[in-house]
Amino acid sequence: MSAITRSEKTESTSPEVDSNLAAVSEVEAGIRDFVRNDVAYLRRPATTTGTVSTASGTTETALEPSTEATVNNVNSLIQRVAGTSLAEIENLISELESLRDLLHAEGQRVQREISGYAQLSQAAMKSTRMIADNVTQWKRAADGLRNS
Repeated sequence: MSAITRSEKTESTSPEVDSNLAAVSEVEAGIRDFVRNDVAYLRRPATTTGTVSTASGTTETALEPSTEATVNNVNSLIQRVAGTSLAEIENLISELESLRDLLHAEGQRVQREISGYAQLSQAAMKSTRMIADNVTQWKRAADGLRNS
């Protein structure tokens, strides 16, 4: 059931990531074991239960106190695991947003640098062309003076 594959687990090199993965795997295994042990017990019909009327007019079978406690324990465990996961997801989202902002700023900087380089390159080409034209004119003038 884990969303992380074994190849991804072996590729991670950070000790923090490894400990997080180990903790998640341990919690998942604990939940699976807990549910397996209690599934048969929870599915048995309650012998000391009665019917309870709800506000909608339907009747439900009340759970035994131990069954209800078990369900509450499972619910609280799932909420703790989900709370940690949600906090990690929120942290990841904020990190990704800051990286997006950084990449956007860097993209704009690179565009400015490229624009500056293009302008400098065009100015250098014009200067080179002017120098070449002037040298050509001087050469013609020098050749005219030698021939006359």
